[in-house]
Amino acid sequence: MALKKKPVTGMKDILPKEMAIRNYVMNMIRETYGTFGFSAIETPCVEHIENLCSKQGGENEKLIFKIMKRGEKLKLDTAKTENDLTDSGLRYDLTVPLSRYYSNNANELPAPFKALQMGNVWRADRPQRGRFRQFMQCDIDILGEPTYLAEIELVLATTTLLGKLDFHNFTIRINDRRILKAMAQYSGFPAESFDTVFIILDKMDKIGIEGVAEELEKEGFAKESIDTYLGLFREITNDVEGVRYIKEKLSDVLEAGIAEDLETIINTVESVKTADFKMSFDPTLVRGMSYYTGPIFEISMDEFGGSVGGGGRYDEMIGKFTGNNTCACGFSIGFERIVMLLLERGYEIPTKNGKKAYLIEKNMPADKLLNILKQATEERSAGTQINISIMKKNKKFQKDQLAADGYTEYVEFFNRD
Repeated sequence: MALKKKPVTGMKDILPKEMAIRNYVMNMIRETYGTFGFSAIETPCVEHIENLCSKQGGENEKLIFKIMKRGEKLKLDTAKTENDLTDSGLRYDLTVPLSRYYSNNANELPAPFKALQMGNVWRADRPQRGRFRQFMQCDIDILGEPTYLAEIELVLATTTLLGKLDFHNFTIRINDRRILKAMAQYSGFPAESFDTVFIILDKMDKIGIEGVAEELEKEGFAKESIDTYLGLFREITNDVEGVRYIKEKLSDVLEAGIAEDLETIINTVESVKTADFKMSFDPTLVRGMSYYTGPIFEISMDEFGGSVGGGGRYDEMIGKFTGNNTCACGFSIGFERIVMLLLERGYEIPTKNGKKAYLIEKNMPADKLLNILKQATEERSAGTQINISIMKKNKKFQKDQLAADGYTEYVEFFNRD
């Protein structure tokens, strides 16, 4: 059997230039989120299959890389279903593992607990631009904070990070799952059909409001309900006035305080933000995960043409493990997409003292080489990045390669010096 050079479909090799960007972004994440009080944690990449298949991960539960039982536990001859063969799987996100982690370690953690988690996740998805089967996720979560302070801190921390990475004019779209349900209830849709309605609504940006109407009709919903429902979206504006409209229009079905809290989140973030972005109330925002219980948000960037991050409140997930609900809210940036956009725009990592290359003539005597290494040590101690290599015959090509890697200064050393 011939060996294969290319990685498995949906996976990728990471070359040095991209790895340098990734490391820089990860360091910036730790530094920035650290100033907001988030503590780094780590969870295993393998999770119990019961946790992964708990009907909290939406469509992602169909994309699990399952792991077969091992040793005597694996009984192929008596297995009747797939569940008889598997007992664990690769995590498809970081939220389910975090909930297990918190439920297992809560007594040793502060309250509220602000967690930062970065790590690879795996989904047996169809690969496409900016989407792989193995990819890095970066989550920040606040556990044990019931007020909108959690949402405000998460949005400010995430947008501050994006601003430091030189992203501008992006949009934080925000909605609330309870507003979604209230709009559907007000329009007369049966409660058991809400998920179907939301799945169709989630296509609004692709098929438009008329397309949503057609799909709702195909599902057999009453025309009166469809007209009432879509009429709401035609009236709502994407700002706090839209939130106030919802509050007034849905006063009989929307729980008191929800609209007011959403307005406070929007106004507060807009007042204290440090990055160049806007907050937008988007009543069509659904977020696919079934575990969201309150405010939800996404980051939209025109240069990507879609979402590069999202999150929301999930106050009931930890209770699945402990029996007692714990307030929880999280925000995840699309790490892979952020790195891809930085690479596509030719982003240069800021350096204090630059990158310098030492090119040494072949067969340099040991005593002279020692002096060169001492000089390099001094410059490295001062913060300069020094790359030492032997001169090639084609020095121009060698310098071009170094230049492509960000080296702007060269020092050549010859035997005769």
